[in-house]
Amino acid sequence: MILPDGSAARAAGFRACKRCRPDNVSRDLAVVERVLALLHGAEETVPLARLARETGYSPSHLQRIFKRAVGLSPAEYARALRIERAGDALSAGSSVTDAVYEAGFGAPSRFYEASKGRLGMAPTAWANGGHGVTIRWAVVETSLGRMLVAATEKGVCRLSFDEGPDELRERFPKAELAEGGAEFAALLKEVVSAVEQPGDSRAIPLDVQGTAFQEAVWAELRKIPIGETRSYAEIAAAIGKPGAVRAAGSANGANAVAVLIPCHRVIRSDGSLGGYAYGEDIKRELLKREQRD
Repeated sequence: MILPDGSAARAAGFRACKRCRPDNVSRDLAVVERVLALLHGAEETVPLARLARETGYSPSHLQRIFKRAVGLSPAEYARALRIERAGDALSAGSSVTDAVYEAGFGAPSRFYEASKGRLGMAPTAWANGGHGVTIRWAVVETSLGRMLVAATEKGVCRLSFDEGPDELRERFPKAELAEGGAEFAALLKEVVSAVEQPGDSRAIPLDVQGTAFQEAVWAELRKIPIGETRSYAEIAAAIGKPGAVRAAGSANGANAVAVLIPCHRVIRSDGSLGGYAYGEDIKRELLKREQRD
């Protein structure tokens, strides 16, 4: 939690700077925490003007400090939060319509508009193990071992090592799994190249879902330049949650598309590798390739 006295900022490694007006920084952090609490406690959309009145900041200044701390504007964060709530309701067995209204959307159309390009799969498919979705896949040999790549029509939904169709079926039990395909072959070539010759892979489309917190972590991971690393504490601080180091580590581990969302670029604060779902040898080799290039 971000505390008004700045203790969380100090715990994350930040130190006061008189030139930078530490009192103002602490106040800004407290205001961001206040806005987060308001958004989490609201059942309906909270306009920026109201948030500004509640905090005593101008709308433009509030927007600026919130986005700097969290990585999203208040409106973007609120939309992500509502989508997360809808996903939780769907997973709990609610119908799409009930989930939409429970999450605070005024109409189903608002939910589909807000989730476009974020959820990837339709909400019903998300709740039902990929029901109605075709997922094309292949297992290829790479210099790092056997690699599973799977994608919907919207993008890569799974990249893992030492897995195959059985594990993919467990993840998407109701999807139609189809091996290969011409369009998929072109995408597969790009993915293999991104693994064998590390570079900027952000142009490769993804179809992944997570909570608002997880997706904020994943977005931050994709910002890490090739050849560089970050600690779990640095990732937590970058998304405005300096006290959520353990949660950032869990979000890192929940990444479904290795390499494309470069969770291997996150190490421990002491410089040691830390864990990796596919073993330290693969993580070490990926980092070595990137640092060499």
